[in-house]
Amino acid sequence: MMDYQIVCNKVCELARQTGAFIKESQQKSAIDIEIKGDNDFVTQVDKAAEQKIVNGLKELIPESGFIAEEGTSDIKGEVFDWIIDPIDGTTNFIHGLAPYAISIALQEKGELVLGVIYEMGLAECFYAYKGSPAYLNGHEICVSDTKNIKNSLIATGFPYSNYDRLDGFMNSIRYFMEHSRGLRRLGSAATDLAYVACGRFDSFYEYNLKPWDVAAGVFIIKQAGGAVCDFNGGDNFLFGQEIIATNKATFNEFKGIINDIMN
Repeated sequence: MMDYQIVCNKVCELARQTGAFIKESQQKSAIDIEIKGDNDFVTQVDKAAEQKIVNGLKELIPESGFIAEEGTSDIKGEVFDWIIDPIDGTTNFIHGLAPYAISIALQEKGELVLGVIYEMGLAECFYAYKGSPAYLNGHEICVSDTKNIKNSLIATGFPYSNYDRLDGFMNSIRYFMEHSRGLRRLGSAATDLAYVACGRFDSFYEYNLKPWDVAAGVFIIKQAGGAVCDFNGGDNFLFGQEIIATNKATFNEFKGIINDIMN
């Protein structure tokens, strides 16, 4: 049987080492940028960082598969699959703006059992494993105890290529501007989710996200006492390209608002 704690500790160390490589690469030379799509960028640092992460994770679980943003490895595992984003917030990274983060999650037979998010700007490592609380740099964290949307600070992300739902999204922005403490857009979904887990944000929602953007954060939030769903209140948030994440006290209120406005 796998010792999830030992594996998680090793993944945290791998994330920190890769984060140091990313920061050093940013400082040493100009960043070579490729365009994957409209406002969708990848750098040579993304690719090199992903290779380092994949190599390190293969040593941990040689038989594991990978779902990785830059496609370094697309092997499907029989039991274990890693879901990886080497730099979530690449546009921020290109411009020298925090936050940007490494996101690593582990699935065992389709169940998320481990999540690590390393935000490089503040050198903060958020993590949890099956059966554990959620942690930030060794200290236990939990979601906020805010009771309503009126007193909530809410995070979201702006669509950068898929504008099919823009009208509803703009309506949601207006609603939360008028009915909450404020709305924030940091440019890194993984960081947004980590901040929900530790109570800095009360809620987060976004559409057009990929599994590697959210997998680690979803698991950490659940271990921190939060709740996650898609815009319909269902569980298709990992591959369904839409997500709501909140503390449990505001979950039903927030879910109802997003369902009314975005669907």
